[in-house]
Amino acid sequence: MSRVVLVHGIAQQFKGAQTLLAHWYPALCDGIGLADGPQLGATEVDMAFYGDLFRPAGHRGLGIPELDAGDVEAGLERELLLQWSEEAVRAEGGIDYGPATPRMRTADTVQRALNALSRSAFFAGVSERLMIYSARQVRRYFTEPELRARIQDRLSCAVTASTEVIVAHSLGSVVAYETLCAHPEWPDLTLVTIGSPLGVPRLVFDRLLPQPSAGSARWPAPVSRWTNIADRGDAVALAKELGPRFGSRIKDVVVHNGAKAHDVSPYLTADVTGQAITAGLKRSSSE
Repeated sequence: MSRVVLVHGIAQQFKGAQTLLAHWYPALCDGIGLADGPQLGATEVDMAFYGDLFRPAGHRGLGIPELDAGDVEAGLERELLLQWSEEAVRAEGGIDYGPATPRMRTADTVQRALNALSRSAFFAGVSERLMIYSARQVRRYFTEPELRARIQDRLSCAVTASTEVIVAHSLGSVVAYETLCAHPEWPDLTLVTIGSPLGVPRLVFDRLLPQPSAGSARWPAPVSRWTNIADRGDAVALAKELGPRFGSRIKDVVVHNGAKAHDVSPYLTADVTGQAITAGLKRSSSE
């Protein structure tokens, strides 16, 4: 049974659990190796996959629906894109990408944000429609209770009595946090969040369940140790430190992932990530 359960983030709707494991597993092993941790067999690692729940159905054509700035919904979708673009521009020295390109049904501010993101190193090679579709997945998670519950159920099914560590990336860290809070009966676990948006006020933090109170979130009962790892240039992990909102027991660590600040591979291959995972594995190995 799996000692480590992985939880992916947004924009994985055309992949599957085994496809992602083929990508994540070697990087995970590299990070653990740098920390002189135990060798994990492939059967000891599982992926809590939920990307298929976002897979589009019933539209013409293949892949992601045709979307432009005029399709961005007011509220969470719009604010996410604006915050991502502001952070991406800040990380690149405040580069100005110029005025928005006029389009029918397109708000200047949204188009300007998409222009900045598409030309930044952070979202290099990512189409506008994929950026919009990614923001839409975050919005749907928080506004569609049935979908939210189905996603969390995928993680619940992956966690067993053998599970010692949960490693969660991006939106997956939100899924992991809320699922752990909903299962206080689970045994002692280590949580490692990478590229997490959990601390982003209004857009994420204030939408969490259980609802935060007076600026502080509840500690997930099954978690004995929690390490949060963020790249300073990661536009998704806008709040790099989670300790101020989730408690001083969190160990916040900053890493450098290169140009692809939010990519999961450099997060997993970092020695600090390997150390955090190894700490959780060593506990049970010594017992």
